[in-house]
Amino acid sequence: MKVSEVPTSTPLMYPYPVSLVTCVDAKGHDNIITVAWIGVLCSEPPKIGIGIRKLRYSLGLIEQSGEFVVNIPNDKLVEQSDYCGFVSGKDVDKFKKTGLTREPAKKVRAPLIKECPVNLECVVREKLDLGSHILFVGEVVKTNVDESVLDAKGKIDFVKATPFIFNDGEYWGIGKKIGFNGYAKNKF
Repeated sequence: MKVSEVPTSTPLMYPYPVSLVTCVDAKGHDNIITVAWIGVLCSEPPKIGIGIRKLRYSLGLIEQSGEFVVNIPNDKLVEQSDYCGFVSGKDVDKFKKTGLTREPAKKVRAPLIKECPVNLECVVREKLDLGSHILFVGEVVKTNVDESVLDAKGKIDFVKATPFIFNDGEYWGIGKKIGFNGYAKNKF
């Protein structure tokens, strides 16, 4: 293998799952921010981490309310997702502009996005200043899944859900299944 040098300031973890994070300030003004720096941090209790650049409008909303919703878009929402990542909620109502629908959450004040088949309502449990970004650790207090993306066993069918990823400036759909957890344990 030929190794190439890249700047150490480049985080080369890839691909990034695309999420639309909704948040609300103390006065009830909400916003949508596209977040690709996101991941599962813990299973018991379920926690998700989201990294938000300090300059973003949504950072203040999450700090004020102490909550957010991770809405996982399907591939039909690529344009809306891209738009929500490039326009500030200070200047525009992203719900109105994109045609996305606010839906009340059950456990938090931040709204769900109706068009997203999966919505994870989160309460901030920790905040960590990492430099250019703040890491919010959110405990998932309610999971909402549209029945249309469930399989016969009640699990999310990713072919039906059609999530997508961000990879080096491009959006990509999810390909085919190539294995399952534990399938290789007896191969070696």
